[in-house]
Amino acid sequence: MKNKILWILFAVLAIGVGLYPSLYFFIDRKFGLLSTKSTTLLLNVFWNIGFYTHIVLGGISLLIGWVQFSPKLREKNIKIHRIIGKIYMVCVLLSSIAGISIGFFATGGIVASAGFISLGLLWFFSTWNAYSHIKNGDVEKHKKMMVYSYAICFAAVTLRIWLTPLILICNDFTVAYRVVAWLCWIPNLYVAYLINQRNHKE
Repeated sequence: MKNKILWILFAVLAIGVGLYPSLYFFIDRKFGLLSTKSTTLLLNVFWNIGFYTHIVLGGISLLIGWVQFSPKLREKNIKIHRIIGKIYMVCVLLSSIAGISIGFFATGGIVASAGFISLGLLWFFSTWNAYSHIKNGDVEKHKKMMVYSYAICFAAVTLRIWLTPLILICNDFTVAYRVVAWLCWIPNLYVAYLINQRNHKE
């Protein structure tokens, strides 16, 4: 029962935050994080391409990636599993590259930039490694790297969970954002490590 509740919560958070980027297409340009950006940056074509590529494809990755961890889906229809996997991989690779590029302009300066750029690099390479392993027929290593990949993808969720308490504690959005640039993904990787350790023992 406990595992079922956690699974439902996991799915709801992934779907909810996965759909969140759609708000940027219906609300004023100063919505959310964009309110912290300068007018010059908001008018920069290349930054906009990077930003919207990152949030849209990152949202899709979050939205569809969680279903890949369902044993029932893999057992009943491996073809759908593979199709979703390919879509996830393409979205992640493009979103991570875009995320790295806009990371240089992150609110909070070099500390926040380093956190988000590191996140983007790890997301890219963990996903690429997962793809390489499955192409070579190593299913176990593929599963392991996909756990790491989605743990990093889930940073979009954990960032939003951490940010409000951090703002209250720090009493400063910029300071809180510097912290969350690291806190949103490092604990996720540790959880992914524990999951992989548990799976290895089973």
